[in-house]
Formats: sequence, C-alpha cells, structure tokens
Amino acid sequence: MAGNYSRPFSFVPATRRKPRRPHEQALYEWRRSDPDDPKKALTAKSISAVMPKLLTGIGLDRRRGELEILRVWNNLIDPSIIAHAQPVNLAKGTLFVNVDNSMWLDEIVRYRRKEILMRLQHSFGKDVITKISFRLG
Repeated sequence: MAGNYSRPFSFVPATRRKPRRPHEQALYEWRRSDPDDPKKALTAKSISAVMPKLLTGIGLDRRRGELEILRVWNNLIDPSIIAHAQPVNLAKGTLFVNVDNSMWLDEIVRYRRKEILMRLQHSFGKDVITKISFRLG
C-alpha cells in the first residue's frame, strides 16, 4: 500500500502576520497586548517608558533634525541659491542637496560649495555635516 497513504490531519499553512502600523505598535507597547490576539494581555507599561522607543521608531528625531537644517539653510544661505537648491537628506555626515538645473549646479559646485559647507559646519559642527553632495533633482 505504498500509494494509498492518507494523512491523519490536513495541513493548513500558518497565516503571515501583517506588519504593524506605527499607532498599532504604540498601543501594543503601551498596553503590552497583541492586537491580533487580545487574550494575550500583559501588564501595562507607563507611557514614559514607551515614548522614546516609539519616537525613534517613527523617526521623529531624524525629522526634527532635517527641519532644523532646512531652517538654518534658509537663514544662512544666499537667497539666490535658496531659490534653486534645497537640502533633502542628511546621511552619515553628508548633506544631500537637490539643485533645479545644471547651470546652478555648476555655479554652486565650482564657486560656492566651500562657503556653504563652512557656514553649515559653523552652525551644526564639523562632525554633523562633513561634506555636501549636490545633485540635479
């Protein structure tokens, strides 16, 4: 009876849990309960214990830093440059700036890059912004 084999049970694949949205994750951390299984409630945590992890998880500190760079950029840099170039990201000490056309990109890279970098380093420190990368965008 090699071919007549019946399984004692039916195989049902486990359902994959959907990733939690930030507000669901916050509620899970705060209430210490799983929204997928409310019967698994644990003891509640204080909100002060949950908030630092939540703020880091949604990137609020990073976003606040980006807004501060944008504010300083708009106050320190020449308005003619601001009209054509805006910072978009800061990663590992490199500030990425989008420039709207190649003529301004050439002008900034050739003649104004060092001045802009020195002004930003004076405001934020040399360890926060180590270099600037300009690109069309």
